[in-house]
Amino acid sequence: MQKLLQKLQQQAILEIEKTRGLQRLKDVEVKYLGRSGELTVILRGIKDLTDVEKRTTGQFSNTVKLAIEESLKQKQTILEKADIEKKLSGEFSDITVPGIEYDIGHIHPLSRVQYEVEQIFSDMGFSVMDGPEVESEYYNFEGLNIPADHPARDIQDTFFLQDKEAPKHGRLVLRTHTSPVQVRTMEKYGAPLRIIVPGRCFRYEATDASHDTTFYQVEGLMIDKNISLAHLKGVMREFLTKLFHKEVKVRFRPGYFPFVEPGLELDFSCLICSEKGCSVCKQTGWMEFMGAGMVHPNVLKAGGIDANKYQGWAFGFGLTRLVMMRYGINDIRLLQSGDLRFTKQF
Repeated sequence: MQKLLQKLQQQAILEIEKTRGLQRLKDVEVKYLGRSGELTVILRGIKDLTDVEKRTTGQFSNTVKLAIEESLKQKQTILEKADIEKKLSGEFSDITVPGIEYDIGHIHPLSRVQYEVEQIFSDMGFSVMDGPEVESEYYNFEGLNIPADHPARDIQDTFFLQDKEAPKHGRLVLRTHTSPVQVRTMEKYGAPLRIIVPGRCFRYEATDASHDTTFYQVEGLMIDKNISLAHLKGVMREFLTKLFHKEVKVRFRPGYFPFVEPGLELDFSCLICSEKGCSVCKQTGWMEFMGAGMVHPNVLKAGGIDANKYQGWAFGFGLTRLVMMRYGINDIRLLQSGDLRFTKQF
């Protein structure tokens, strides 16, 4: 039987070497190694052998099978390579033809600056909070010490949702600032507290190059024992220095906002003229930046915090305006236009 197996091996390898084409090679594999192949037919006679012959013949048959499989594998590699070379020889490839250009997404400048602002404040220990854009009158106005006769509560300045009213909290509005999140966060977490609130806001006003009905704002709040405006000045100087990658000075001016007392305006040194005076800073050497102040006791009370035990400061600046200053954008409407010619520049 071993002579038959040896003869089969020689015959199979010779036929494999002469084979042309991958399909023909598969037929040869089935002919010799298939379930009804010639090797299988020979091995069916093992049952008539002695135990010693069975063991010897079984080992030899495995050797024959491995030799045929190896020959098939080598021949397959050769035929596949020949097929590829044949296809390539029949094709012409002009390597000077430009490749396919794919559109690559761009991060919107508003998102880009917002991520950077969040990272800077996070490094200083602030948490980033969020809140609903559809707010109640209470959280948007009353909880922030804005009385009913305040001009901001007029329908000419605020978007009110028609026939919609929140239980216990009055009519629903599109929030005019991110400050409502202050009260919501104080109610939920109490004091001490250190947060920023970036988000979208809405105002009912005419649009032009510097005004839009939709804009982005960043609110900041720190509440703890023995908090003063000195902490605010230090935090904002550190923030602006990291944001603009150069040393920035800040100063306070008196200001009025119903949710802080005392209220103030914060300016920073003009980075264009280095405080020498230019058209951008109106020859003052300073850029108006944001409103801020110590949190009004009534706002602390609305948030469930004891004003006799804790103090805090708050600030709010326009993220949209900051983006325009950062990239020299001269029309606020471009940021919401969806014009790819604009966004692809960033």
